[in-house]
Amino acid sequence: MSGFRFHDPLWLAALIPVVLALFWSARMRRRRYLLFSSLEGLKSLPVTLAQRLKRLLPWLRLLGLALIVLALARPQEGREEFRVRTEGIAIQLVIDRSGSMAALDFQEDGERVNRLTAVKSVIRRFVEGAGDLEGRPDDQLGLVVFGGYAESRCPLTLDHGALLKVLERVQIPGEGLNAKQRNLAEHYLAEEAATAIGDALALGVRRLQEAPQKSRVLILLSDGVSNAGVLTPMQAAELARTERVKVYTIGIGSSGMAPFAMEDTFGRVFLRPQAVTLDETTLRQIAEVTGGRYFNARDVETLRQVYEQIDQLEKTETEGVVYTDYRELFEWALLPAMAFLLLELLLSATRFLTLP
Repeated sequence: MSGFRFHDPLWLAALIPVVLALFWSARMRRRRYLLFSSLEGLKSLPVTLAQRLKRLLPWLRLLGLALIVLALARPQEGREEFRVRTEGIAIQLVIDRSGSMAALDFQEDGERVNRLTAVKSVIRRFVEGAGDLEGRPDDQLGLVVFGGYAESRCPLTLDHGALLKVLERVQIPGEGLNAKQRNLAEHYLAEEAATAIGDALALGVRRLQEAPQKSRVLILLSDGVSNAGVLTPMQAAELARTERVKVYTIGIGSSGMAPFAMEDTFGRVFLRPQAVTLDETTLRQIAEVTGGRYFNARDVETLRQVYEQIDQLEKTETEGVVYTDYRELFEWALLPAMAFLLLELLLSATRFLTLP
């Protein structure tokens, strides 16, 4: 926000004597005279351009002196800014990409989407900011994904653009493969379709150990039951509590039947309901042990509201500092002032010289 001021405004009072002095000088100049027998012969002479311009000389002097006074008052242009010193939060996103995340029970913009697609869309808004979400520009964010295995896809970083690009490449095991390719990779896909909540939570906590921030938060999102991995979810929760990592858990969907896309031998895609199970009890216990909260999201709008609540609960510490940086502008008045005075002096001594 720009501002303007005079550093020494008392100098502006000098404009009064400057104006008075010039008027007095003009009055005294008009009193000068020569005795002449008659002016009748001069009255018929036309008024020349030079005579008209000569009347401007006192105004050049007045303008020059007035600009000198303004320069002495030191005009300044200020740029007032509100700088915020931030102390960001370290946030580890732990996202389930197991086979159950392929359930097509979410809708976005009127179209049916699977759970992982909906989650990625809302996380993007959480990171960048949209609607009621302010974004997390000052926070370090990391990404851990898990199915039957947990893996760190992105370390804690302030480069949120890079993190979101990595997030976009996260896929459900078998996504994009045809029926023949899935048959060939059946054993691998079966292992990856499992859910290793404990290992994923422990890996996320370990990544947060490297963060220098005082506040460290982990957001665990899953839609299933932990059925793989080395550590149990509660063992990992105890580790998080020991490391003072607060865990917010989000359960996606609910237990029951959910539609899944299937492909027949002719390559035709159709929907078939399958049973899914959400272990809300374990997710709630993880949140309670670590001092966090549990949320359940059964549609895109509820999921957005969950991230809005987390966004409000975990605020970045800020301290506002107002300062104003001023730039001197006196030369913009002083240089024209010198030019006007020199021009007036030069014209008075040459072209518009008056005798006596």
